[in-house]
Amino acid sequence: MSFDSAPRVLSIQSHVVHGYVGNKSAVFPLQVLGFEVDSINTVQFSTHTAYKHIKGTILENEEMEQLIEGLMLNDVDYYTHFLTGYSRSPDSLKQIAEIIKKLRHRNPNLTYVCDPVMGDNGKMYVPDEILPVYRDIVVPLADIITPNQFEAELLTDMKMVDLDGALTIIQALHKKGVKTVVLSSTELGDEQHIVAIASTEGACFKIVIPQLDAAFTGTGDLFAALFLAWFHKTNNDVKLTLEKTIATLQAIVKDTYKRARVIHPLGKIPPKLKELRLIQNKQIIEDPIIEIKAIQINGL
Repeated sequence: MSFDSAPRVLSIQSHVVHGYVGNKSAVFPLQVLGFEVDSINTVQFSTHTAYKHIKGTILENEEMEQLIEGLMLNDVDYYTHFLTGYSRSPDSLKQIAEIIKKLRHRNPNLTYVCDPVMGDNGKMYVPDEILPVYRDIVVPLADIITPNQFEAELLTDMKMVDLDGALTIIQALHKKGVKTVVLSSTELGDEQHIVAIASTEGACFKIVIPQLDAAFTGTGDLFAALFLAWFHKTNNDVKLTLEKTIATLQAIVKDTYKRARVIHPLGKIPPKLKELRLIQNKQIIEDPIIEIKAIQINGL
């Protein structure tokens, strides 16, 4: 049993000194929404990798093992949720799979939320050898996964050219044992919109999201954390969870973009002006205003 009633998350992700990606993007929103969060940082970099200069250190697998062992020895390894994002190597990902099994031994009802970070827009930014580990070992252990379109295509070896293709891919991921499949972003909209889709136990919803003319780092990490939080808080209401997650993300991204354009009106916005304004939007994280509704899809 847990020693208090608050939901408890172990989040294993990257960490940056400056800015908001990985655990820096996930921990604060989870805490604001009432979760106790323990975090293990797989890397500690000065900034995320869109900056020109990257300095920092990588957590070795042996060091990760020591941290988990310390939690277990001190009897503080009871978690209601487990969240993972970017993993740098197949070995580190295999280690994640072993950690899930240990945590489930302590709490069989643990909910594992996996963001299978591999790439975007047709390009992988992790080693190719990571894909089979996600596909064959990690994803079947997950309760909730939050891939983007490219990652979902990689995991199923299928292409998504229309909504039917998206539903076929979602069904294939359900067949791997994943209860809730969330496509955090797809290109099934038009030039001005992207589409997110969430499916669980026969209920499937899509939501159409306006795009801005800038790409933001850390939004996927934020999406996974918000979805974890709201799915718990709404008692697994997938429609409301999708709406609240997107409402929060949209508000934060719009505010970040608006401020960046005041300082940098024209051209490509530099990375330091695109760091997500999480702290300034604490109130939005706590109580997002839903402006875009999710629409039920039939076909699964």
